Amino acid sequence: MTQLSPVAVSMGDPAGIGLEIILKAWQSWRRHNGVPPLIALGDIDAFTATAQALGLPAPCPLPTPTREAAETLDGLPVFDVGVKIAAPVRPGQPDTANAACTKAAIETGVRLALDGQVSALVTAPIAKSVMYEAGFAFPGHTEFLAELCADHPVDGPKGPAMMLAGGGLRVVLVTIHEPLVRALSLITPQRVEATARITDAALRRDFGIARPRLALAGLNPHAGEGGALGDEEIDILDPLAARLRADGIDITDAQPPDTLFHAEARAGYDAAICLYHDQGLIPVKTLDFHGGVNITLGLPIVRTSPDHGTAFNIAGQGVARPDSLLAALEQAVKIAECRA
Repeated sequence: MTQLSPVAVSMGDPAGIGLEIILKAWQSWRRHNGVPPLIALGDIDAFTATAQALGLPAPCPLPTPTREAAETLDGLPVFDVGVKIAAPVRPGQPDTANAACTKAAIETGVRLALDGQVSALVTAPIAKSVMYEAGFAFPGHTEFLAELCADHPVDGPKGPAMMLAGGGLRVVLVTIHEPLVRALSLITPQRVEATARITDAALRRDFGIARPRLALAGLNPHAGEGGALGDEEIDILDPLAARLRADGIDITDAQPPDTLFHAEARAGYDAAICLYHDQGLIPVKTLDFHGGVNITLGLPIVRTSPDHGTAFNIAGQGVARPDSLLAALEQAVKIAECRA
């Protein structure tokens, strides 16, 4: 395995399960031979309080985010991001006063990744509504990461594009965190084309697939049934797919979404281009609810995250599972190795 620099994990919303699953994931991760160390980004006091409350090993302050420094510590290495938790952390009860620390952890992770001090950034879940109340101006992690990376070149088409992977399925979304009514107006030839090109390039660079095969999901029932159930496939999607094929991208015409995700169909493509959020997330979460991974394509850095939210309803109870975070760590390392 390539000798990679550490993988950084930003803490997410401290009132959610992020602190708990990072502490638990570190216990499992450190037992793997040859993997880069996991380092956490955030306020060590919040990690320490969570570890004490749940009977988990205490974290350790990390003075410098290097592999050598992280490997000398007996607890989760926590690199301070320069912004402290401002209000007491109450599991399941988020406080907008702590959003600044959550945001600083993400910003620090991006900076370290752009500087090459960490090989990848894995982000623990944030609560978008909490961040919005604190003045966060982005729909979610994906768009914020794109802004932080905007001035840095990308090897291939520039993103971001959101890929979800799990259960042997990869899906990439044309529209992301948009109300469905608005998403329909955003499904344009330009957006679909950009998503397909970013996906094709990422499958080559980040997944080592020499000749990626893409499946394009239709918008309407039965992909429009020849126009009887909608014209978007005839007017937008199929002509675009033909142009992409002429440019050397292996992509299908628009396929009926209800027959695109069973096992036999999945064997025929490497990733499916899905047009709106639930069209892609429902099959991934059905196939692998606990192990799904969110991957941001088209960035100069490697970024993954668990495919679940803050789970405020179980925060602080000690029952949160780190499966998806561990899967995100594994995927981040694989992508970093492909890039290396």
